[in-house]
Amino acid sequence: MEYIKGFKVMNDRTFRVLEFHKIVDQLRTHAETSMGNELVAKIKPAITIDEVKHKQLETDEAAQIIRINKVIPLGGIFDIRESLKRAYIGGVLNESECLDIATTIYGGRQVKNFVDKLEEELPLIESLTERITPLKDLEQQIKMCIDEHGHVMDNASQKLRGIRSAIRTFESRVRERLDHFTKTRSNLLSDAIVTIRNDRYVLPVKHEHRGSVGGIVHDQSASGQTLFMEPKAVIELNNQLQEAKSNEQQEINRILRELSEKIAEQQAYLHENVIALAEIDFIYARAKLAREMGAAMPKMNDQGIIKMKQARHPLIPADEVVANDIELGESFTTILVTGPNTGGKTVMLKMVGLCVLMAQSGLQIPALDGCEIAMFEKIFADIGDEQSIEQNLSTFSSHMTNIVQIMEEVDDRSLVLFDELGAGTDPQEGASLAMSILDEVISRDARVIATTHYPELKAFGYNRKNVINASVEFDVQTLQPTYRLLIGIPGRSNAFEISKRLGLDEQIINDAKGHIGVDSKSVENMISSLEDARKKAELEYEEAHQLLEESEKLRTEIEEEWRNFDRNREQLYKKAEEKAEKSIQAARAEAEMIIEEIRNMKTAATFKEHEWIEARKMLEDAQPHLSRKQEDQGSTIDQKQDRKELQSGDEVKVLSLNQKGTILEKISDDEYMVQIGIMKVNIKRNNLQVIQAKKKATTPVTMVKRSGAHVSTELDLRGERYADALLAFEKYIDDSLLAGHQKVRIIHGKGTGALRKGIQDFAKGHPNIASFKFAPQNEGGTGATIIEFK
Repeated sequence: MEYIKGFKVMNDRTFRVLEFHKIVDQLRTHAETSMGNELVAKIKPAITIDEVKHKQLETDEAAQIIRINKVIPLGGIFDIRESLKRAYIGGVLNESECLDIATTIYGGRQVKNFVDKLEEELPLIESLTERITPLKDLEQQIKMCIDEHGHVMDNASQKLRGIRSAIRTFESRVRERLDHFTKTRSNLLSDAIVTIRNDRYVLPVKHEHRGSVGGIVHDQSASGQTLFMEPKAVIELNNQLQEAKSNEQQEINRILRELSEKIAEQQAYLHENVIALAEIDFIYARAKLAREMGAAMPKMNDQGIIKMKQARHPLIPADEVVANDIELGESFTTILVTGPNTGGKTVMLKMVGLCVLMAQSGLQIPALDGCEIAMFEKIFADIGDEQSIEQNLSTFSSHMTNIVQIMEEVDDRSLVLFDELGAGTDPQEGASLAMSILDEVISRDARVIATTHYPELKAFGYNRKNVINASVEFDVQTLQPTYRLLIGIPGRSNAFEISKRLGLDEQIINDAKGHIGVDSKSVENMISSLEDARKKAELEYEEAHQLLEESEKLRTEIEEEWRNFDRNREQLYKKAEEKAEKSIQAARAEAEMIIEEIRNMKTAATFKEHEWIEARKMLEDAQPHLSRKQEDQGSTIDQKQDRKELQSGDEVKVLSLNQKGTILEKISDDEYMVQIGIMKVNIKRNNLQVIQAKKKATTPVTMVKRSGAHVSTELDLRGERYADALLAFEKYIDDSLLAGHQKVRIIHGKGTGALRKGIQDFAKGHPNIASFKFAPQNEGGTGATIIEFK
């Protein structure tokens, strides 16, 4: 395995003890192509933050595809690089190599089309698919010559078709003659069958009848009693057959040479396709591993800060691992974990180191969203007991050899993981040595996590500015570790409590306590007090969390009630609108009848007074009685202008007749005389809508309205990207309003529904859109939206 420059040869041990190779093995199972697998095997942490961020964004884009339940089609893609190299230097590829190239071209085109059709913004993966050249012509040329089983087809060339036709004729004639021989002279044969030896049709002849048959002997049985002979009668036909087969092979070679030359011409594009597809497979494998682990994309920083909530060791099964919160690099640069063995300290060390290696390799880490990982140029890990019999090294010597090498390299861009620092020697000397080593590493501003069970180091964390104590929780009641990391609390030995629960005489325990120094008792009492405070804080947190959950539940119920109310209100509005629409339609029909009657009359002079009064009454009675809400919705946009007192000469619209007119005079506060064509009619104020007030002596203003002839009543957005489609839709709405359209149809397709939701959300807030709904089934159904303007 290759590692980054800066991770020295000595640090091969770091990758080994952190078991990074097991992560690589897991990742390899998710690669779908041999090229992707090759990239997985070469995975390595990067040391520049820009490169790491780029890799993390690639992985996150692939994870987005997984989150929308899509699958990148990577089937049928082969590593054709060796074949391309041979074709480029003039070699002739065989049938299977040509077929692999054709299927790889097809697979690349499928991947490219898949990414192009996604509505999500995936700039990094799209930049890879842009490097894929479709080469459809080359693919078709290969598949026209070679079938899916890797055989050159008859129609690969006209000459080959003729040769194979001749071969079938010769084979038929040879078999026909030999079949006749088996039927008429079967007594000369060991078995009445036709077989093949040396690519020639032969018969199994009894040894004693060799002379009776005559011909050429090609083989004999193990006993020598049967000779496989080619009778004289078919020698010439077999010769012709062999010649035809030789011609067939020559023509096949010519076809393959021609295909190889065409492949060589596109060698550069094909090689680039393979590289891009391998990268996509590699990225997709990282995303699939993240899904399997329940991992999240870390935020990378170069300030040495590590923050992980509910981080889990990636190699421990999900139903067994205990999640922990880890913070390092802000308030403190060193975590000193104390406590008894088998508590999970080593697992925690490996988890932190492994997560850093994964993050710098472009892999997401098994922690909650919002996690943060620092960039390190060097990671050192002194973990495990590696005695060397060959080098005559003890446990202490082995650890110290590693530590000496670490001290030569460690700096402010390093992460150092010490397991059981100072172990394997005299406890007092080991503790003193551990403190000195920690002081030196801390002075170089490295990030350090160290574990120890020396009690002397518990006070170390309280006396150093950038050091914090921690421990792994132990349940005295069950005598089992809980594997929970407790930041800020040093570990306790719990020896007396454990001994008491196991039945040791209390007198012996009290006597043992008497041998403990005052300082040790003070430290243990302080730790006990800290644990009590922590448990109290956790209990209060649980209570607060429970209250929060209850509040969230109540909020959800209120929101649901509000949604129900909103739905009921909308239904009532809809019913009211339908009723109003029916009233308006009836009014319009009656108004049309009135207008028709008026038009049938010759002149206004022929009207009698009582006829005018009756017609006016019919006109007023035809007005629908809408609710206040409906009147407001049906009124003019400029309601302040519409309610003002009308002046003689104002142009108005008579709502009930849908006709334009001019104000002649004011009859009363609520009634005006209006000139409609040749008629003069008294009309109520609320039935009049101002079109244009009487012009005053000011600078003339020309009103321009765009003709609707060049704006279609239908807009098709299928195939457009989401952002482009919304921009085109908003412009189209403006154009349609200027064109005076009453109703338009927007075709957005079904797809994921994102574009449909965006269009309908826009329509909800637009002041000039009265309503929107899905199109009828025969006009697109849920794939299109009908929009009506006010």
